Amino acid sequence: MGKRAFDVVLAGLGLLVLAPVLLLVAVWIKLDSPGPVLFRQERIGRFGRPFLIHKFRSMRVENAGAQITVGADPRITRAGQFIRAAKLDELPQLWDVLRGAMSFVGPRPEVARYVALYPAELRELVLSVRPGITDPASLRFRNESELLARATDPEREYVEVVMPAKLQLTAEYVRGASLAGDLKLIARTFGLLLGLG
Repeated sequence: MGKRAFDVVLAGLGLLVLAPVLLLVAVWIKLDSPGPVLFRQERIGRFGRPFLIHKFRSMRVENAGAQITVGADPRITRAGQFIRAAKLDELPQLWDVLRGAMSFVGPRPEVARYVALYPAELRELVLSVRPGITDPASLRFRNESELLARATDPEREYVEVVMPAKLQLTAEYVRGASLAGDLKLIARTFGLLLGLG
């Protein structure tokens, strides 16, 4: 089975099986704070094409603020604290996988302002594949907001330290990507979510 066929089957099954969870989270978000259930943001996808990524909204809509989240960000709602910790905010990306904008495993998509800072050779490599819900860099930096919270200048820390490290991990993934490797990364992701990692 090819990567795209695998993505379609798994995303379709995931949306069916998790439909009750998706509904409960959506209701909770709606009751917890005013605003839409889903958060949509333009990210840069395969071949540099922009697309809208979907997440459950975890922040107050009246405070747009920075594009990176740092520590105990005051914009995060009560429901948002839980769904972010449990990674439930990422579930709507199953739809992004099903429609072909994303894959289960691939480089985490960035906003345009950060992609513009990628070194040219890495930009071409990283954008040669569909962005994903998980990848080695997102697992390595799964506590990124806490890491940035300890920095004097979180934005600078992200641009000068975190992003280059993530890019190197992502480049290594893209160069050696395989379906077997993707299955291992998916298993590792679930293990970490369940506290087994």
